[in-house]
Amino acid sequence: MANPLLTPSALPYGLPAFGEIADEHYAEAIRAGLAEHLAEIEAITSSPEKPDFENTAVAMERSGQLLTRAAAAFANQVSSHGTEGIRALETELMPELSAHDDAIYLNRPLYERFAAIPTQGLDPESARLVEEWLAAFRRSGIALDGAAQERLREINAELSRLGTDYGQRVAKGINEAAILVTDESELAGMPEDDRASAAEAARAAGHEAGWLLTFIQPTAQPHLAVLEDRSLRRRIFEASVARGSSGGATDVLALVTEMARLRAEKAALLGFKDFAELAVDDQTAPSISAVEEMLSRLAPAAVRNAAAEAEVLAQAAGHDLEPWDWAFYSAKVQREKYAVDERALRPYFELDRVLRDGVFYAAGQLYGLAFTERTDLVGYHEDVRVWEVSDADGSGLGLFLGDYFARPTKRGGAWMNSLVEQSRLLAHSPVVVNNLNIPKPPPGEPVLLTLDELRTVFHEFGHALHGLLSEVAYPRFSGTNVPRDFVEYPSQVNEMWMFAPEVVGRYARHHATGEPLPSEDLERLDAARLWGEGFATTEYLGASLLDLAWHRIAPGSAPTDAPAFEAGALADAGVAVPLVPPRYRTGYFQHIFAGGWYAAGYWSYIWSEVLDADTVEWFRENGGLSRANGEVFRRELLSRGNSRDPLESFRAFRGRDADAAPLMARRGLA
Repeated sequence: MANPLLTPSALPYGLPAFGEIADEHYAEAIRAGLAEHLAEIEAITSSPEKPDFENTAVAMERSGQLLTRAAAAFANQVSSHGTEGIRALETELMPELSAHDDAIYLNRPLYERFAAIPTQGLDPESARLVEEWLAAFRRSGIALDGAAQERLREINAELSRLGTDYGQRVAKGINEAAILVTDESELAGMPEDDRASAAEAARAAGHEAGWLLTFIQPTAQPHLAVLEDRSLRRRIFEASVARGSSGGATDVLALVTEMARLRAEKAALLGFKDFAELAVDDQTAPSISAVEEMLSRLAPAAVRNAAAEAEVLAQAAGHDLEPWDWAFYSAKVQREKYAVDERALRPYFELDRVLRDGVFYAAGQLYGLAFTERTDLVGYHEDVRVWEVSDADGSGLGLFLGDYFARPTKRGGAWMNSLVEQSRLLAHSPVVVNNLNIPKPPPGEPVLLTLDELRTVFHEFGHALHGLLSEVAYPRFSGTNVPRDFVEYPSQVNEMWMFAPEVVGRYARHHATGEPLPSEDLERLDAARLWGEGFATTEYLGASLLDLAWHRIAPGSAPTDAPAFEAGALADAGVAVPLVPPRYRTGYFQHIFAGGWYAAGYWSYIWSEVLDADTVEWFRENGGLSRANGEVFRRELLSRGNSRDPLESFRAFRGRDADAAPLMARRGLA
């Protein structure tokens, strides 16, 4: 069978022809793409023509299309449907892709051509393109001598191998952590639909009977909020925090210490004190010290709030509180003090209605978008759904793929991928994917969301909008290709529409009766808004400060005892709260060790939240959900990608720099 990845897809918007792609096609297409891209770069660097914007910068933006097409489809498979065959290919291909990056950014003739491009007279986006390429060359080590460059290549290759190994072990570990319950009495407190999903998971895993309690990526597991059986809650908690650090084939601690050592050495080679300073160099934050100053201001107040919450919970429990008790008694306090029962709200949050009358409706009201499900288009798994997105004038904008259910081949968490990135230069329209890990119910049963899952649906769609509404010339700047501490900002903003009166009244209806969610429930949710913020902020800061500790290590001084290092780092940062472990511990911190997208950058969520909270105030000040407001946000921010300084885009939208006061109030830290 001909390899469908070797030629541009004939499907709408270039959607990969997943129904025709076999595993072996990925390797063939990626390797063909690597060779083709190197030949294209050689043609640029060997050109006798004097370097200019068209024959160098534009030529580079046009190059590598086969590789980009194949690598994007493959990367999506790795995270969303990583079968054994795909995982084996990942191990094989990632070092080759890492070496290819080095072949680009350590290519001195290519760098010299970029450095020689005259930028006078270029439009701002084109001038920025040259600047960004040159900055990337410098950050990647173009100034190093031959021996230092060779060592950098070795480090990059080894980090790629270690990160792939880490991610695969964590993915296996999350499946192995699942707990099979055979005595239904242990499930007291669990809603019936959750029991049905757990029974379905057990059957899918090959168990003839019982209920399989599967895990999500963070430390806190949703079942802890409802299960009355304290011993089962303890088993779940202890299994969660032990992932990746209990020996055996899924232990990752040796990988982590080696990655930390290599990252520190890499930073030193590139002229930085440590990896955290290297990581912040291309972010919007001015320095790592500014980040640490912000976190150190937030931590004491968050820990105080968590301690106050713990006192209330201990009274509700009537016994000494343990970490596995927190979520259960927090839910009890919500019910008794604020009359909020999250379990009773789930029948009002049915996935299809949330999408149609909530997420898509808000996007229509703000940006004029319309969504038409394309059942004729095939995704990469039977659970994947495809929608065509139309703009306000009826023209086709792109495709949105939704992949909402958990499965053993999918990594934990939630995320957005781009299969095709928008670019005017290449005449490409966007194709984006949202992934969640909602337990799949038995056939015919409704998919009812928890509040956290509901928020995640809106959040990830904010990332999708960032990709769908991109209007840039060059693929390098498209959509979410922005600094790491800016990328979460649009997605966090999109969460505001979850409980906006104009939106919630449309989608929050009982799945069986059609009755709307009572207004008093919304009022109670608002009244309880700050309850639990002490816990949430402390667990988040614990993970952020742990991340920074691993990446503040000086060259040659990586710890040999990872658990002791983690404990010491949390204590030194003032967030060692036994009842509130970090949102991610070292053994399953995929954000920073599996691929390293957030390495020394997990703090970016709260850095972005400063912009987000201030933006929410702007929408409120200007009348909320309206096309006029949406068009301003789209024009000045969502459409811009990285085609101009993201903080300049924020100022163009907001009229000033961000104010941190709304964030402090939101998190109860004022």
